[in-house]
Amino acid sequence: MKRHEFLRELHKVVGNRNYLEIGVNDGRSLRLARVPSIAVDPAFKVTSEIRCDVQLVKATSDEFFARPDPLAHLRGGRNPWHNLRRGRHPLGRWHRTTLDLSFIDGMHLFEYALRDFVNVERHSDWASVVVFDDMLPRSVDEAARDRHTTAWTGDVYKLIEILDRHRPDLVTVLVDTRPTGQLLVFGADPRNEVLRESYDDVVAEFLVPDPQKVPEAVLDRVRAVPPEALLEAGFWRPLAHARNRGLPRSRGWAPLRDALRRLTAGC
Repeated sequence: MKRHEFLRELHKVVGNRNYLEIGVNDGRSLRLARVPSIAVDPAFKVTSEIRCDVQLVKATSDEFFARPDPLAHLRGGRNPWHNLRRGRHPLGRWHRTTLDLSFIDGMHLFEYALRDFVNVERHSDWASVVVFDDMLPRSVDEAARDRHTTAWTGDVYKLIEILDRHRPDLVTVLVDTRPTGQLLVFGADPRNEVLRESYDDVVAEFLVPDPQKVPEAVLDRVRAVPPEALLEAGFWRPLAHARNRGLPRSRGWAPLRDALRRLTAGC
């Protein structure tokens, strides 16, 4: 299954109420969204027809997340500070917007993708779904930090090991989509500061010159599940139900975690 085919079906099964995309390019993935969306790219050139209520942000993702209220568009653009005039708490019931589905496909260098995840997680929760693109390079050349091939993943594949090592509380699922795979992350915890606090140390460890030493397990897609198996899994409907009801982590995360681990056990 090609990546855009998978993303189209993912939008359906996730049942998301909003969508964030980092890295728009020509809009081929953004056109799949049907819910209020924010799309961030410093140099997008959208050539596809967009069929959702979208805010196109021409900025780097770092600049976007540095804004005082980056997700205001997903609340209809309402400024929560208007409540001050009425003598109420300035944030009222709009104090936090939670991202349901996020797609990270920005700069193809692991330190940028890691920062994007840290920022996305601050606006997510256990029932959110975060997707990384281009996680399974097919060769060492495709994984180079200094691009010299037509198809290019860069070294974002390093997020697989980084998350496994530093955030074992998350569940990550590699997906065997064509051409270069994706990684889904479940169980986000906006209160967890491990990656933010260890960011400099992680970058110092994983930042190495080309050629990159891509693990054979990555090149051979050892842990990757078939996209059809993931899309047909039985946990999507309960996940959307829990998200829409606002169930706390204590009531919903354990069953989802167990279902995901069963799905990936044979990979």
